[in-house]
Amino acid sequence: MSLNSIFQYFVPKDKKVFFPLFEQAAANVVAMSTVLVEAVNSLDANAREEMFKQIDKLENKGDELTHQIYLELGKNFITPFDREDIHSLATAIDDVADYIQGSANRMSLYAIEEYTEPIRKLSELILQGSVELEKAVRELKDLKNVRNIADSCIRINSIENQADYVFDRAVADLFLYEKDALRLIKYKEILAALETATDMSEDAANVMESILVKNA
Repeated sequence: MSLNSIFQYFVPKDKKVFFPLFEQAAANVVAMSTVLVEAVNSLDANAREEMFKQIDKLENKGDELTHQIYLELGKNFITPFDREDIHSLATAIDDVADYIQGSANRMSLYAIEEYTEPIRKLSELILQGSVELEKAVRELKDLKNVRNIADSCIRINSIENQADYVFDRAVADLFLYEKDALRLIKYKEILAALETATDMSEDAANVMESILVKNA
């Protein structure tokens, strides 16, 4: 067997095996955040609960994709970029999905009746960040459009900064004006989960920026 044949044995049968999985995972996060925005803007409580169930199903799909990436990482000796970065990116994308689901679960379990402007705004920012995340992930497969990836990462960082401001202002208002301690706790936990989802998008952006630097 030639040296080239041996080398080819270790290369994934689909040379780009990781990229379709990353793209599916990122697209799944966009789908989840789209449903989240629809849910927090819905006036129909029953429809909203169905949307929350849909988010649960999508999160399970995301877990399966993340698990598949980890399996491929264990099976393939040759990877398109650092193994640590593949693992970190998969984990960060999965974390975005986890916190979207966590936010939706809290809204459902706490049976909140008012979907406030900060909740709607943070949900919209999660969607914006998810869209940028998907754009950047789709450019990773050839790294020809480095500028596009970098621009999306910058926008994700900006979105996270906006989410920080919305969260801080909303929590400050809760402490200033909310007299019901139980209601305050419920809303603070929901807002925190929503804001953390944007943090996880920023973590994914940081990993992609690291990949760009290492492959420049």
